[in-house]
Amino acid sequence: VQLQASGGGLVPAGGSLRLTCAASGSTFSSYEMGWYRQAPGKQRELVAAISSGGGTLYADSVKGRFTISRDNAKNTVYLQMNSVKPEDTAVYYCARRRGTIVVLPYGQGTQVTVSS
Repeated sequence: VQLQASGGGLVPAGGSLRLTCAASGSTFSSYEMGWYRQAPGKQRELVAAISSGGGTLYADSVKGRFTISRDNAKNTVYLQMNSVKPEDTAVYYCARRRGTIVVLPYGQGTQVTVSS
């Protein structure tokens, strides 16, 4: 599957942003998908994931602020980011998951920068 993330940009603290991940493949609806991020000097981390059935999980740092969703008709996964903080600044990537394992490769990332 090929993945392309978009929607990043510069946003003030407290603002909102929606990231989009477009995927190729006719079996997208069966995939578990995730959003990951990597800040400078830090390891890549899971932000949110959504199962084929719509079940979700979130990193503690984004619970209550971010929402992951999917539109299987459009082969797309979204990450709605609300009440963003400077520590949310990172390159955001989407990826297919199998359990806790990322099915490589990650898609091309999108930069999110939150200004204080």
